[in-house]
This record gives sequence, C-alpha cells and structure tokens, in this order.
Amino acid sequence: MGKTLTDIQIDAFHRDGFVAPVDIFTEEEAARLRNALEEAEAKWPDAFIGAARNNAHLNLMCLDEIVHNPTLVDAAEDLVGPNILNYGTVLFIKEPHDPGFVSWHQDARYMGLEPHAGITAWVALSEANDESGCMRMIPGSHKELQAHDDTFGEDNILTRGQEVADVDESKAVSTPLRPGQTSFHSARVIHSSQPNRSDDRRIGFVIQPYMPPHVEQTIVPTYAQLVRGEDPHGNFMRAGRPSEDMAPEDLALRDKVNETWSDILYHGAQKRRDF
Repeated sequence: MGKTLTDIQIDAFHRDGFVAPVDIFTEEEAARLRNALEEAEAKWPDAFIGAARNNAHLNLMCLDEIVHNPTLVDAAEDLVGPNILNYGTVLFIKEPHDPGFVSWHQDARYMGLEPHAGITAWVALSEANDESGCMRMIPGSHKELQAHDDTFGEDNILTRGQEVADVDESKAVSTPLRPGQTSFHSARVIHSSQPNRSDDRRIGFVIQPYMPPHVEQTIVPTYAQLVRGEDPHGNFMRAGRPSEDMAPEDLALRDKVNETWSDILYHGAQKRRDF
C-alpha cells in the first residue's frame, strides 16, 4: 500500500502505463482553484497566450499550490520514489466546442529526458469526459517507443502536431475525471484526446513530469523544482516558487524556462509554433 495509491492502482500503472481516476482534491477545492485560475486569466489575459500556458506554476500561486499539494506528491512518490523533481507544467484548456485535439503520441519521444522514469499528473479542474475531450490511453503501449510524424495540424494542440501512425483505436481506454481527480501516465504510454464538444471549458493542469533526480535533459540544459526529498545529482538548474502572483522576476524565469522548452520540443523540427 502506498501513501496515496493502493497496491491495485500501483500495479495498474506498471501494467498499463497509466492509472485513473485518483482522488486528490474535493470538488469544492477544485472549484476554488479553478476560480483562482480564471480570475488570473481575467486580470492578466496576456499571461495565458501561446507558450505562456507553459510553466505558469512559476508565476501563479494557485498552480504552485497544486504542484506541491501533499496528497498529489504522495501519489507521485508511490510511483517514482521519495526524491522528486517537477520538470514543468502545462495548462491544457479546451474552450467549449473548440476543435482543438491532441493526436496519439508518447511524451518520451520528444522531451529529451533520459531515462524515461518520469510520470505525468493530469489534474482536472473541470469535468473531463468523452464529450469534453478527456484523455484516452492505449494500455501496455509504454513498453516500446514508436516513430512519430510531425503534422503541424492546425487544430492539433501539440507543439509539432506529432503523432504515432496506425494506432489501433479499438484498444483505447478513456480516462474520465471529475473536478479534483487526477490521472497518472508514463512518459512512454500512447495517449490522445478529442475536441471539447461540451458547453463548459475543459481545464486540465498537467505536471509533466514528476521525476526522480537521476533523470537528465539530453538536449538543452534547463530548470526543475525540488518538490520532495533530496537532489544528489544536480542535473537541472533550480527553479524556485512564487511568493505572489505575476512577480516580474517570476515571469522572467518562466519566459527563460519556456525558451529552453522551445529549443527542446522543436529540436530537429522543420518549423516552430508559439506553444
């Protein structure tokens, strides 16, 4: 039995490459966090355009709170061990009836992190279901990395529109989440999501990944936060935590981290987009 996850959940993660749903926040807590995020969006709209949705935990207190939530970090510890770095975060927000989608892909293929020991935590701040475009997983696909093609599809909200060809979608499993629940998936599992056909926003806040400190960035040096335990390896520059929303020094750090992310995520690509 783990700190947060049951033995059944831990076994499912290692067998399938993902586990969902996991109860982390109550729906009331999720509503409070969503309200704080949407108040920040209304107050600083330019802070949520394009690449600025990456690593907003470095400049917004409500997102920093999620990253360091003890129950969430306990669940991460159940899967990666007691020493934990946070590499970064992404806000995946699909507006109502937005055609944006995520193609079938494996995070490990393009993130430059070795070995593939990190896990992604996908925290739902609104209802995530088949109508609103929850994630879908291919169980067991984390056992082998596949080739990816860059499509740069207009409605594909991945950086390069990267996708794995010939995925057998009959094997896909949806991972619906109520507000406050989380899914965890391996950096190697094939996953995707469909457009939001609902009348509400689909708001996912993604920690990507929580990882043990022996992981290295193999393309460009960048930053990470020490979330729990110790970092005996020092493979990443240390990112701090915000003490207030939108402090100039925190925005400068976010932008610096996002510049390195762009170099990493578009490494070898024919072009770049602003996300």
